Amino acid sequence: LHSDVDRGEGRTKYLLTGEGAGTVFVIDEATGNIHVTKSLDREEKAQYVLLAQAVDRASNRPLEPPSEFIIKVQDINDNPPVFPLGPYHATVPEMSNVGTSVIQVTAQDADDPSYGNSAKLVYTVLDGLPFFSVDPQTGVVRTAIPNMDRETQEVFLVVIQAKDMGGHMGGLSGSTTVTVTLSDVNDNPPKFPQSLYQFSVVETAGPGALVGRLRAQDPDLGDNALMAYSILDGEGAETFSISTDAQGRDGLLTIRKPLDFESRRSYAFRVEATNTLIDPAYLRRGPFKDVASVRVAVQDAPEPPVFTHSTYHLAVPENSAPGTLVGHVSAMDLDSPASPIRYSILPHSDPERCFSIEPQDGTIRTSVPLDREARAWHNLTVLATELDSSAQASRVQVTIQTLDENDNAPQLAEPYDTFVCDTAVPGQLVQVVRALDRDEVGNSSYVSLSSPLGPDANFTVRDNRDGSASLLLPHRLALPRREPYLVPIELRDWGQPALSSTATVTVSICRCKPDGSVASCRPEAQLSPAGLSTGALLAILACVGTLLALVVLFVALRRQKQEALMVLEEEDVRENIITYDDEGGGEEDTEAFDITALQNPDGAAPPASAPAARRDVLPRAQPPRQPRPPGPADVAQLLALRLREADEDPGVPPYDSVQVYGYEGRGSSCGSLSSLGSGSEAGGPPGPLEPLDDWGPLFRPLAELYGAKEPPAP
Repeated sequence: LHSDVDRGEGRTKYLLTGEGAGTVFVIDEATGNIHVTKSLDREEKAQYVLLAQAVDRASNRPLEPPSEFIIKVQDINDNPPVFPLGPYHATVPEMSNVGTSVIQVTAQDADDPSYGNSAKLVYTVLDGLPFFSVDPQTGVVRTAIPNMDRETQEVFLVVIQAKDMGGHMGGLSGSTTVTVTLSDVNDNPPKFPQSLYQFSVVETAGPGALVGRLRAQDPDLGDNALMAYSILDGEGAETFSISTDAQGRDGLLTIRKPLDFESRRSYAFRVEATNTLIDPAYLRRGPFKDVASVRVAVQDAPEPPVFTHSTYHLAVPENSAPGTLVGHVSAMDLDSPASPIRYSILPHSDPERCFSIEPQDGTIRTSVPLDREARAWHNLTVLATELDSSAQASRVQVTIQTLDENDNAPQLAEPYDTFVCDTAVPGQLVQVVRALDRDEVGNSSYVSLSSPLGPDANFTVRDNRDGSASLLLPHRLALPRREPYLVPIELRDWGQPALSSTATVTVSICRCKPDGSVASCRPEAQLSPAGLSTGALLAILACVGTLLALVVLFVALRRQKQEALMVLEEEDVRENIITYDDEGGGEEDTEAFDITALQNPDGAAPPASAPAARRDVLPRAQPPRQPRPPGPADVAQLLALRLREADEDPGVPPYDSVQVYGYEGRGSSCGSLSSLGSGSEAGGPPGPLEPLDDWGPLFRPLAELYGAKEPPAP
């Protein structure tokens, strides 16, 4: 930098500010020359904006305004191309045509594309020829040869290089890999690995049993390898069927119809395998199917006897005598037709033992007379067993129908109890009665009166010829009556021989309202007026009063008894308390309890000696108390004495008792205040009461209570 005001006198000073000033760029203050302090990278920063200014060295006064200038970093080819998205993975269908696009790769060069050829890239294939090629400018990878077969090679590794400087010498380069996978197409038909398949199956195998598996090989994958199998020959298709397994690869050969070794021992047919999905673009590589021969050998197996019919339907008249022939069943051993068969009826199918069967020839007969009305059908299960092998057995269902005979007389469908109004006109319909016949023969029974009609008959019967009859009123009824009419009816069927029965229809004579409803079914003359006499009412009232008195008395007695129980229940505390029903006599009563327990031990008379009480029996009298030892009273010794007496006394209760002591001790100077010890020890007159008088006026009433003063001497 150089300013016009700088005349070389050294008075000008150059200053540099802005981007990178002082770090990347420095300036010579005297000459204005700018130097770079380190290597620059255009890819990091392409240009720097700086401010330069000339100032007076002595005063730092600006000599001219600051000037802005830009330093641009010139690019050089110092960055190789890179593939930011590599490595690449691509898929292309097998058998694709030449030039089929696989993938496009893109490289980037950090150099300046506007300056020289540093960023001009060219793509080439380093590895992967001759199968793939790449467009030099666009980087599009394409197939280079036709009919690439996935079954031959499925995966290809292609290396692509990108070089700058337009691919010329001295340019920098970078590479990436492209993994190309050939996807499968249906270009291979199925093929059986062998032309003949042989299987064997036991004749007892039922429909649906698996005979064997067939697999046609197809090198394709997925849906392109799915196959369908079919039987080409009609004979094999009728006896066998083939289907594809769940994976769609194997053919499952199964039995369609039962096999019989005696009738046919082997089957031969052809099976075809076909791809289910066929691509029309590859039909030229077909046909997409293959055929193989199959031979199935039927193996003999022990078989149970076979009945001539799958089911049997027999019939027998009811009421037939035991031993009547019903029919017969027949079975044969196919393995050995001359082998004898044994027949039997399973017990659970004939629990009542109504039938029997001949074990040798299968003849079925009745064992008891049958009743069609009780049971019309019998379902038997007959078992046929080979004599030489009891394990070989077969069953058959035999249905026996019991044929009907006319053995039941007709009866009324229901009991008929009807009425007729006393005002009924002649010819009026009273009731339609219907008959039922349990037999199938002669169900259309007719109805007639049980006796010839006379001119004075009250009712007539008309047969309707449909199993019913109409009960009619031939003429007006004479007089009302209390009892109903019992009309006899004779029922007869059309069977051979004809059967008949007699029934009765009850007809009541009733008074009816104008609308035809019943008002009363008793004549008025027979009705008694409702009401009670005076005597009957009095008798009823007397009975009621007596019952009330008894009830009141019973309640009172019961309440009194409950109150007595309640009192006893309240007093029954069930603790250490004894309840006495008698009342004590106060201080004079000395028999209710031991008064000595409340007396002063000093004043108690020493008891006389007595023999020791027995410990094994209950004493009749209380044992004497042991005398208190002389000397000063000690409460602890007194309590120990009373405790020992209670323990040694066999007459005390077995539970603890409470002893009440009235002795107050000797701590008071005036002695005891209890009245129990106021008498003398010898029972003489009371002692002098001067001490109480000496106590003062407050104790004079007490002295007057417990004794009178001696009269003064005259």
